[in-house]
Amino acid sequence: MLTGCGGARSGELVAIGAGLRGPVGARASIYATGLEHASAFAFDRRGRLWVTTSGASDHSSDALYVVPRRGARPMKVAGRLDGPLGLTWYRGTLYVASIGRVTAFSSLHGTRFATRRTILRGPVVGASNNAIVATAAGRLLMSVSTTCDHCVPRSRWAAAVVSFRPDGSDLRIYATRIRAAFGLTLVPRSDELLATMNQRDDLGARTPGDWLALVRKGQDWGFPACYGQRGSACSGVPKPLAVLDKHAAAGGVTLSHGSAYVAEWQSGKVLRIRVERVHGGYRATRSTFVLGIDNPLPVIRSPGGEILVGDWSTGRVYAITVGN
Repeated sequence: MLTGCGGARSGELVAIGAGLRGPVGARASIYATGLEHASAFAFDRRGRLWVTTSGASDHSSDALYVVPRRGARPMKVAGRLDGPLGLTWYRGTLYVASIGRVTAFSSLHGTRFATRRTILRGPVVGASNNAIVATAAGRLLMSVSTTCDHCVPRSRWAAAVVSFRPDGSDLRIYATRIRAAFGLTLVPRSDELLATMNQRDDLGARTPGDWLALVRKGQDWGFPACYGQRGSACSGVPKPLAVLDKHAAAGGVTLSHGSAYVAEWQSGKVLRIRVERVHGGYRATRSTFVLGIDNPLPVIRSPGGEILVGDWSTGRVYAITVGN
């Protein structure tokens, strides 16, 4: 929305380019097109954007692409992926988390990998493996969804964040009873894990907003009994850093200059959550960062400092320069 001759009011969203609305001082442009169902992003050391695509239920066209530079045509690198939702580089190997497996691609020559191998099967048959990140300690952290909306999963690996070595060995539970952590990112210089969490869909008016949370090793988040309500079911359960919109289908998250940027697939929003350290903890302030994207899902900070957001529906990747 635009104001009249007095200019934009504080906190109001204005046209920022590429059909989007955002805060005064931000600028948006199209980084790439042709990536329908974009689900995860990762940049390599050469500044190339790697993208996975994942359909909602039909995974026959799911694939891995690379965008060599802004405006370039995406190049398909690998297919035969089943619901890939997580992507990260670690020591020259590209890790893809998908339904029931983690695949490692290595020995890259041009845009082709000489080696493709499954390093981890499961850990839950048929469950979605979501975001994957590499820690400074040389382990991979990955979120695993629950196997149903509000039941107690049979597998201890479901509804959890798991940890394993880059070869897939030494699988451990990092944090448990988290319904569906979609996005993961590490806080710089701390290795603290920031996660978006999707809530139960069966609660009607009692459904809380999705969450942005700091997840620490050994934590139990109480799913399915605890969903942020008062009472014994949530006794001792950690609190979220910020509450997002209800039924938002919280997606990817990235950090830039003290703020977390969170995609909400269902609401069509990208939120900006300013995070400050206070008395050994954190304080978060939420605002709407961008509107105008149909179904934002993956987000990442580019090497140049822009916030890249992928529209799952249209296949566009937007680059947003953040204002003051």
